[in-house]
Amino acid sequence: MQRFSIQKSIILGVTLLVLTGCKKDNPNQAYQQQAPELPVEIVKQGDASVSREYAASIEGVSNVEIRPQVTGYLSKIFVDEGDFVTAGQALFKIEDRVFQEQLKSAQAALITAQANLSTSKIDLDRKKELFRNKMVSDIQVKEAEAAYNAARGAVSQSMSTIESTKINLNFSTIKAPVSGYIGRFNYRLGSLMTPSNQEAITLLSDIHDVYIYFSMSENDFNNFQRQTEGSSINEIIKNTPMVSLLLSGGEKYEEKGKIDAVEGQFNKTTGSITLRAKFSNPKNLLRSGNTGKIVLDQFYSNVILLPIASTRTIQDKTFVFTIKDGKAAMLPIEVSGKAGDNFIISKGLKGGDQYIVTGFDRLQPGTPVVAQKKAAQPKKS
Repeated sequence: MQRFSIQKSIILGVTLLVLTGCKKDNPNQAYQQQAPELPVEIVKQGDASVSREYAASIEGVSNVEIRPQVTGYLSKIFVDEGDFVTAGQALFKIEDRVFQEQLKSAQAALITAQANLSTSKIDLDRKKELFRNKMVSDIQVKEAEAAYNAARGAVSQSMSTIESTKINLNFSTIKAPVSGYIGRFNYRLGSLMTPSNQEAITLLSDIHDVYIYFSMSENDFNNFQRQTEGSSINEIIKNTPMVSLLLSGGEKYEEKGKIDAVEGQFNKTTGSITLRAKFSNPKNLLRSGNTGKIVLDQFYSNVILLPIASTRTIQDKTFVFTIKDGKAAMLPIEVSGKAGDNFIISKGLKGGDQYIVTGFDRLQPGTPVVAQKKAAQPKKS
């Protein structure tokens, strides 16, 4: 019985020694596990080309409101919504019987005025003859001349009334001022048309060329001016390279365009400025009201470049890992653009800084980290 107790004590003591030895080894093992070797690189600077996208709206080179110039009921519609029409083509007809009657009345007034003019001319000639024979006074001749001039004025007025009536009669047929596509009708047959109508009858869009409007931030616009040669904005626009258009579905439009205008001032609310690019539209694929994105290549020199794969994004913020005092540190960075597989860094890093390239997926700030030693390069013979 005593022998069994001694054996039990020996086993217990050995067990305690083993456990004690394990505890002494664990800190080193844990430290080794928490201090992995990770590849580290130096932040580099270089030149980059960035394709920046800007939301854009599309308009035809001419968007003409079709409005009545005379008052009357809409009696005929010669086209349909969406039709392509040519300049001078009849679009709508306003009831013109009133203008036809006004023209007849004006023509009758002209006949009367011409008759009065003839009578006045005869009277003036007769009194001039009598005056030469000293049978009438000078006053009577002057009165006849005044009556004759008044008759001439009445004839001119009647002719002017006729021309005015003809213009109104012509305006009763509304014609296309330019070639383009007819928009939606805001009025139907029988609607009362007046020049003061709040809405136009329709909109006519000339889209053989289109204008595409997009806005730039102040920083982007300043860089746009710096990277293009020219002492004035007109020279800068002239030297700007062609731009591309992405349609609303993401596909690239086959034609390239040219920036041809810049707004005179920045929008105080948005802090942006609007630019205009002109695109050819030979197949009429683009319509007024379409949206898309302008793609503009911008060039940057001597900027901080960092591989996108070496960054981590958390809640719309971008971070990079570096080693500080033997421990991992997570630094916030600001990205101004993307050039291929690299981010262009505007804030947070500078040339010569170190960053952890890979292996930081589960790395926590403050974790011990060892920079991985690079293999020695073979010497050239």
